[in-house]
Amino acid sequence: MKKILLMCALVFSLGAFTTSCKEKKDTPAEQVEEAAEDVGDEIEEGAEEVEDEIDDMSDK
Repeated sequence: MKKILLMCALVFSLGAFTTSCKEKKDTPAEQVEEAAEDVGDEIEEGAEEVEDEIDDMSDK
């Protein structure tokens, strides 16, 4: 009987320590802010690519 209880305790403790917590979900305001930042980053990257292409074309 002791072995069964010890095995159950071992399985429970392994399960408790190896299970991760759920990540906190963002509020709608945080989601909008993150999306706006992503769009801003994409616009900056696109502008840099256009600038590079213009520089490449003017060199020829």
